[in-house]
Amino acid sequence: MNARTEPVEAGPDVPARPPLVRELLLVAGLFLVYKLGRQLVAGHTPEAFRNAHRVWDWERALRLPDEGTVQSLFLHGDALVHTANTYYAVVHFPATAALLVWLYLRRPGHYVWARRVLAAVTGAALVVHLLFPLAPPRMLGATGLIDTARVFGPSVYGPPHTDQVSNQFAAMPSLHFGWALMLAVALIVATRSRLRWLWLLHPLVTLLVIVGTANHYWLDVVVAAALLGVALAVVRPRRRPRYAVVRRGPEHRRRVTERRRPELVGATR
Repeated sequence: MNARTEPVEAGPDVPARPPLVRELLLVAGLFLVYKLGRQLVAGHTPEAFRNAHRVWDWERALRLPDEGTVQSLFLHGDALVHTANTYYAVVHFPATAALLVWLYLRRPGHYVWARRVLAAVTGAALVVHLLFPLAPPRMLGATGLIDTARVFGPSVYGPPHTDQVSNQFAAMPSLHFGWALMLAVALIVATRSRLRWLWLLHPLVTLLVIVGTANHYWLDVVVAAALLGVALAVVRPRRRPRYAVVRRGPEHRRRVTERRRPELVGATR
């Protein structure tokens, strides 16, 4: 008796690739809503600095490591700190966009899940930005940190009062870290290579960069990870097919013969 392994679906079929134009419009719309929402708190300078002092005091009360320890590692050489500033400036959006494009083309079922998680995390982050505007540590003199992008370059920010593109008072949570961690999670879930766990190096490097360049506090990272954890718990990926062993006996072979070679049926009876 022969045995074969055949897939047995554990859930609904994997969905077809969503329409490209609809997805482009949806992602672009979500991005524009987020950017416009961030601008709503761009002018809350006094509140942003009050919250920055609060966060700095909370971190000291919690005995979290000093962000200056990480920054001192980058300041050992101009090339190293310049590389960190470049990583902060150019990796964030392109890496997330590349993830969505690859999932759309190669893993459409996982693409829908990843897009929903990223939208949920980004939406929740926007609410926090509106309720808790926060100046980054590079702006807070009490931290003793320097603005490495301004001193060593390259910098993506101008003076806060003239910056019409980004809201520099939206430090908490850190979407740089939240999106980087989601990129690693999505690729680990969507692939089966033994080396896929190396994708965790991306959020680790991002963590060191955003703290070492004085763009984020440790608590910004903690809140981003917590929001992502909630989003992942609520938005679940589709389950993969299970595989079961199906026995193939003489009766099955007879039916296959009748279906494929009907002229042989009479000769074998």
